[in-house]
Amino acid sequence: MTSFPAWVIRKEDGKNAAILEQVADSMLDDLDTTVRVLFSGINYKDALALHGRPGVVRRTPLIAGIDLVGEVVASTHSRWAAGDIVTLNGAGLGEDLNGGLAGLAHVKGDDLIAVPDTFTPTQAAAIGTAGFTAALSLLALERNGLEPECGPVLVTGAGGGVGSIAIALLSRAGYEVVAATGRADALGGRLIALGAAEVIDRASLESPGRPLGTQRWSGVIDSVGGTILANALASLNAGGVAATCGLAAGADLPTTVLPFILRGITLAGIDSVHTAPALRHDAWELLANDLDPQLVDAVTRIVDLADAQDAAAELLEGRGTGRTVVAIAPEH
Repeated sequence: MTSFPAWVIRKEDGKNAAILEQVADSMLDDLDTTVRVLFSGINYKDALALHGRPGVVRRTPLIAGIDLVGEVVASTHSRWAAGDIVTLNGAGLGEDLNGGLAGLAHVKGDDLIAVPDTFTPTQAAAIGTAGFTAALSLLALERNGLEPECGPVLVTGAGGGVGSIAIALLSRAGYEVVAATGRADALGGRLIALGAAEVIDRASLESPGRPLGTQRWSGVIDSVGGTILANALASLNAGGVAATCGLAAGADLPTTVLPFILRGITLAGIDSVHTAPALRHDAWELLANDLDPQLVDAVTRIVDLADAQDAAAELLEGRGTGRTVVAIAPEH
């Protein structure tokens, strides 16, 4: 029996608590592929889970971590063999299935993606679910007719992981990007370096606005929800499209049908968990082709497994920026 370190969510006094402990491989799910985890990451869902917040973990005990990058140890799946370097984002990890904040994982081979040659394992982990979600969002915008010639694209939550990578992808594809953040003074230079043409204070989007505002954006990638998304929708150009993928500012959407029926806008929801294998491949192909690895490095910091909970606290407190990679077996 093999043992390894893991952040385990357990029920204590009726509440979830995260504990770093040694666990046996008998705890893992009975799935077709065994991966030695090299790196994981800290996403908003991970931050919630590591601090006992509800809404993420659906059974206990459960190993946290919705991302992993690692080396295949063994697999009965036809696509994978020992030694393959793979990544997995979402797919139930850290929610319904034991996740990636651990030395070992059992996963579904159908959902794995080979780490593109473009990226090191560390960079693939930095991209993680945030970058994967950003790529899914851009694909959704373009499936709904968005092109660079249509006009500016607004990115909310621009200082976070999804926002940072969305800016880089959009800029590389030729879009004019407007980045909205609550830390414009501190992060403005970095967001411009990622490819933003303009950085605005999110305060301009936080107060309840009119159901129909001045048309400003051809597209929106939103990771915050709430009033900010409602105002972004009200300011979409006729025929514009928004992709929504998060709720950092709230799950409510205080809007009306007016932008939809008077301007013909589209709101596309992004689900990074239950993503079909073909779409997973498309998203990672987009990342491999259009995301500069040096830009990934510029927004990445690395912490040890033991420090994951502290890093998660920074994210919940609004002090997290870019991407936080958790090194688990980084000697590869």
